[in-house]
Amino acid sequence: MNERIVGVDIGGTGCKAALVDTEAGELASDRQRFDTPQPATPESVADTVAELLDLLGGADLIGLTVPAVVRRGVVRTAANIDESWIGTDAVTLFASRLGTECHVMNDADAAGVAEMRFGAGRGRDGVVLIVTLGTGIGTALFTDGVLVPNTELGHIEFRGGDAEAYAAGSVREREDLPWHHWGHRVGRYLREMEKLLSPELIILGGGVSKKFEKYSEAVLEKTSGETEIVPAQALNQAGIVGAAHAALEARTRSKA
Repeated sequence: MNERIVGVDIGGTGCKAALVDTEAGELASDRQRFDTPQPATPESVADTVAELLDLLGGADLIGLTVPAVVRRGVVRTAANIDESWIGTDAVTLFASRLGTECHVMNDADAAGVAEMRFGAGRGRDGVVLIVTLGTGIGTALFTDGVLVPNTELGHIEFRGGDAEAYAAGSVREREDLPWHHWGHRVGRYLREMEKLLSPELIILGGGVSKKFEKYSEAVLEKTSGETEIVPAQALNQAGIVGAAHAALEARTRSKA
């Protein structure tokens, strides 16, 4: 790997970073992690990322995720980070602080890129939806391998409230739901996604993807049976790998 490309995954509780082999879709260094500063203002997070970058020995290109809608490098929402992010030109902020070319994107979209390029979605055309079941519900939508950014489909109104308040992974733990019961909730939510998007493939990510066999039957009981539903493969490093790979793709497009 001639060029040093770093992926940074900024979350509500932790900021994680590593060098990435963007051809293999693997970490090329140990993963470094610091707690997300509180309050998680743009300046304090940028300082934390700078410390991570120092530990990694610098970079030629950096891809970063934030838990927010990002349009043309500007943050438009704030979930699990300080509201002062709204309206922040994150690309300019990080590039100025780090002295390196940067690309910034939504965290669920970055995980989706990793899954499509190197995981369960590799080589798949048509409409593919990645659904991450964690503290909330993150989504990444692709058509013929091209990302439709910032879908935020975990926040659609569903059963009288936010969809993620009904079927997120954290809901199973908080309400102490049996796997089968929670799987039915996930299936009902995915059935709504089928009606809206008609995907050929749905990939379920988040920590619960490792326990897919515990709830997969229940999910399939509530979905149409016409959509293939599989667990994610990229798992915990997806955000870092996807951010780095997306940064390289973005730079390649800009030079074309």
